[in-house]
Amino acid sequence: MKKILLNVVVSLAIVGFAQTASVSASVVDFSTTVRSAFQANTDSTVALLDKAVAANAKGDKAGTVQALQASTTALEAEAKSSTGSLKDKLVGQVSNLKKLIPLAQAGLLKGNMLQKAVSLAKTALGANQIEKLIGSGNLISKVSGLTKNLNLVKTGLSVVGGSTASSGNSLINTALGSLSKLGKGGAVAKAAEPAVKSQLNSVLGLVKGIL
Repeated sequence: MKKILLNVVVSLAIVGFAQTASVSASVVDFSTTVRSAFQANTDSTVALLDKAVAANAKGDKAGTVQALQASTTALEAEAKSSTGSLKDKLVGQVSNLKKLIPLAQAGLLKGNMLQKAVSLAKTALGANQIEKLIGSGNLISKVSGLTKNLNLVKTGLSVVGGSTASSGNSLINTALGSLSKLGKGGAVAKAAEPAVKSQLNSVLGLVKGIL
């Protein structure tokens, strides 16, 4: 009888463990899915911004306007979903892009006017995504997203130029180098995480000063 009871207890324990493991795995999968969705939206928005620049370079007024309208709508949605300190910076860049739409309709977007606005919008978008990733906790599983968005932040630095761009590139390169340690996982990643977070916050501080 005791043996039967013991077997029942062990069986229940195994079932309970399996259910807990299943729930934990589901939480991890959901978190990964959400991050992937955010990055997919970012990639799509960047593609629309690039499309606007390409269309304008070809003299395609309708294509430029369409891409600008779609990209500003996407950026507005990104801003609305944000609660961090970079939300207003992103909204400001959306406003700047919208001001260019009438010029695009009239075929008056000359030189690198659009390229500059797009570059700064990408910087704001990348920084906003980094802030979201930092705010969602553990950074070790977010190396890919952080890397992509740090490189996105870089795009606006060439527009700014001067010592600010130089400092920004240095901060970003340092952060990118540290992210490689996070990618190693284990104790190395855990030890590196506080420094990486500090470096990322330094990058965000620089962006706030630029935009």
